[in-house]
Amino acid sequence: MGAVKPLLAAAAGRRPERRPVWFMRQAGRSLPEYRALRADRGMLEACFDPAMVTEITLQPVRRHDTDGAILFSDIVVPLKAAGIDLDIVAGTGPVIAHPVRTAADVAAIARLEPDAVGAVAAAVSMLRAELDPTPTALIGFAGAPFTLASYLIEGGPSRHYAHTKAMMYGNPELWHDLMGRLVDITVTFLRVQIQAGVQAVQLFDSWAGMLSRRDYEQYVAPHSTRVFAELDGAGAGGAAIPRIHFGVGTGELLVPMARVGADVVGVDWRVPLQEAIGRIGPGPALQGNLDPTVLFAGDEVIAAHVARVIDDADHAIAAGARGHIFNLGHGVLPDTDPDTITRVVDLVHSA
Repeated sequence: MGAVKPLLAAAAGRRPERRPVWFMRQAGRSLPEYRALRADRGMLEACFDPAMVTEITLQPVRRHDTDGAILFSDIVVPLKAAGIDLDIVAGTGPVIAHPVRTAADVAAIARLEPDAVGAVAAAVSMLRAELDPTPTALIGFAGAPFTLASYLIEGGPSRHYAHTKAMMYGNPELWHDLMGRLVDITVTFLRVQIQAGVQAVQLFDSWAGMLSRRDYEQYVAPHSTRVFAELDGAGAGGAAIPRIHFGVGTGELLVPMARVGADVVGVDWRVPLQEAIGRIGPGPALQGNLDPTVLFAGDEVIAAHVARVIDDADHAIAAGARGHIFNLGHGVLPDTDPDTITRVVDLVHSA
């Protein structure tokens, strides 16, 4: 295996020794070893335990031979560390004790102190010691300011984001104040991970697909742009590290999302990769985009769909994409057979 890990090579526009592959939510409920380890531990408790973070992050790498190890965490971890009263409720997701809806609520949001996520930094250091001899790159991540804002304002997951959009449309000055504070928290959280040794970062804007392109460009893009700008050259000695951007249902937002500064644009399963680069234009690498439900359809169907994604990716590269990182178009579903995931990795590596 060459000096440059396949995922890092693909993100930088170099030719990787094998096509890199990893899966969003690869470290989680699809693995029996994960369920056993988490049986009596809460999600947030696990996220602040360096040894547990390390073990959970490594589980899918050992089992599947993925080219990316995504740091086990949750997008609300930096909010919790900054003093927000929240919990992750099984079967529901993040629940905010006191939703943020007034100027006083926004003003009460504190800055994130790096020491408050020292456990995350410790886990990154432990993971690098395990992963450095392997082809697998360590990926850090954070939730994007819009998605964090939506959780804070709604008080938890939402279908319509009525309170979020009411603030965005009705009180744009307060909205931008909140988003600015969340940019500060996000940048601090990612810088802690980078300084500890992650080799790439992914910014998840999970709920940006709820917005029109005009609203995204006006209310979200300036803040995501600042996140990526402040991470430019954030690696050791001013080195650049790959910055990946992903959202769900964001086919109509691919152009503005690609313009906020990411080196790699994640594409969900709704838009073929060749069409995605046609919309975006030459430049970034692409990540994606097998439909997660295909993993339930049997080996013959899976093989055909994997081949289609790879063919789309090759056409996208010919049309100007910098490279391709194979992934799903969203996260691994909890009931997915782990052996199926391993077979997909084998298919991608042998393509």
